[in-house]
Amino acid sequence: MCLVVLAFGVDQEHPLVVAANRDEFHARPTQSANWWPDAPRIVGGRDLQAGGTWLGVHRDGRFATVTNYSGAKEESAGVRSRGHLVTGFLQGGLSPLEYLQTIQGDDYAGFNLLVADRTTLAYLSNRGGGLKELPAGFYGLSNASLDAPSEKVERSKERLSKMVADGQINETQLLRLLGDRDKGPVHEVESDHLPFAIAHAITAPFIVTSDYGTRCSTIVREDSSGQWRFHERRFDASGKNVGESQYSFRAGEDAN
Repeated sequence: MCLVVLAFGVDQEHPLVVAANRDEFHARPTQSANWWPDAPRIVGGRDLQAGGTWLGVHRDGRFATVTNYSGAKEESAGVRSRGHLVTGFLQGGLSPLEYLQTIQGDDYAGFNLLVADRTTLAYLSNRGGGLKELPAGFYGLSNASLDAPSEKVERSKERLSKMVADGQINETQLLRLLGDRDKGPVHEVESDHLPFAIAHAITAPFIVTSDYGTRCSTIVREDSSGQWRFHERRFDASGKNVGESQYSFRAGEDAN
């Protein structure tokens, strides 16, 4: 039950602000965020089991992230890894809308994909959300369609909106937003296939269970000068901080 909230084009000082939790099984092999040796202009974590990434940024000022769709089956023979949807955009040269138009949705299990460059934010889902260019605004995404109503998404969007209104956009406040462990209301619990305690736990923005939970929180910020900041904080199965990575670069410039 991943979570992504973002502000696009609503704050003059920060044209793009992204706060995201990656929720996954703790046993799934993962590489911490870093500049990629085989694609050195991309920064992000990597999924070592199926390939690709859940979230990444390119030095030219492009961003992408993907979430699974609730109820979607895991990758199987003949179905491509959803993580390659992110790398496909970051490693290519197409605009957000051009790229999304090339995707064959039936090649993947259920997904939600957000891609952006410095002027355009766009969304695609192969579970009914369709392809959309998104106007300036606040957006929230978990494992249903963009802005689908759920308490964790709505609460997180409201907190991000208040930060922007109060001029409090910084890593400390954004990580605090993502660290919210308050569970959603009982009526949102879907316990058909899970014990109630687990099903209730995953309604929180930050999930803690022994086998599955929030593996990392990531902040991505672009400021008005074209400076980008990428901050990943990682957690163990108990929800304890076990490491951080921070990177900063100016869009269009290569590393020194």
